[in-house]
Amino acid sequence: MKYTTLPHTDVKVSKICLGTMTWGQQNSESEGHRQMDFALDQGVNFFDTAELYSIPPKAETYGSTEKIIGSWLKQTGNRHKVVLASKIAGPAPFTKHIRGTGFKGASITEALDASLQRLETDYLDLYQLHWPERKTNFFGQRGYRHDPSDAWEDNIEQVLETLDGLIKAGKIRHVGLSNETPWGVMRYLQESQSRNLPRMVTIQNPYSLLNRSFEGGLAEIALREDIKLLAYSPMAFGTLSGKFLNGQMPPKSRLALFPHYNRYINPNAVKATEQYAALAAKYDIPFAQMSLAFVNTRPFVTSTIVGATNVEQLQENIASIQVDLPDELINALDEVQELVPNPAP
Repeated sequence: MKYTTLPHTDVKVSKICLGTMTWGQQNSESEGHRQMDFALDQGVNFFDTAELYSIPPKAETYGSTEKIIGSWLKQTGNRHKVVLASKIAGPAPFTKHIRGTGFKGASITEALDASLQRLETDYLDLYQLHWPERKTNFFGQRGYRHDPSDAWEDNIEQVLETLDGLIKAGKIRHVGLSNETPWGVMRYLQESQSRNLPRMVTIQNPYSLLNRSFEGGLAEIALREDIKLLAYSPMAFGTLSGKFLNGQMPPKSRLALFPHYNRYINPNAVKATEQYAALAAKYDIPFAQMSLAFVNTRPFVTSTIVGATNVEQLQENIASIQVDLPDELINALDEVQELVPNPAP
């Protein structure tokens, strides 16, 4: 395994982070435990979850993933071996079963305390805002379209003050953002600096060969401001393994179970995936490992979040950290991006 540190901290994390959102629906508790055992044995010390999980969000499975992690931590006593990250859900139509106040008032404290209870721990190494409260472009929306009816009032200072209190209480070590835009990142950094409040250290956004939109503005911020990316969906729901090519639809795959995530198999995404698959074959690199190795080696990435529904997939994904891509292959991947840019945002 290769390691780095969370920006502006001394927290050592593996360059591969274990994603957990399938645990509680696609994966059972015992399967989640097996994945954590295997990942830790392979040197993965960074686990990411969220109060929202498992995915897709449902009232009856709310918090199920955190509970699975918590039971493993309790049984194994491995809390000291793991850098643990979770997230608070923002307001959205699909989170009405959680709470309706977003990050206002006591919501952050309420959400964190519930997560800590489910996770069987008294602190988190990283606590993230899962997406903005304001109406902006995330979750598949390419460009920003201003909504004059957006009722959001700028409360970034108040959010940071609340997080500051939770850090001082010992419940959180560091804080981060997720599904955030360049404007949002810079606003948080500005408030942190001018008010002497906690600094966001990471951004967890989607990034893959099918969605390189992070490069449009956030990559420069990540490098110049040292607030690095935790890349999620690096395999685009498994499409970048090639298993959906030629009209295939494995019956237990995520896209078969959750067809509304069809942005990963739209015509342009399929077109790009076919070209990426051909490059993997040409260079004799497993397609999934080529896809992950590309993300792993980007200079603005702190860690790549990999998710799997079985240990065999997880083993292949973790092994991508040892794959080096030649410059000519990287150039060829860039050429596909130029021809079919960001087909699955």
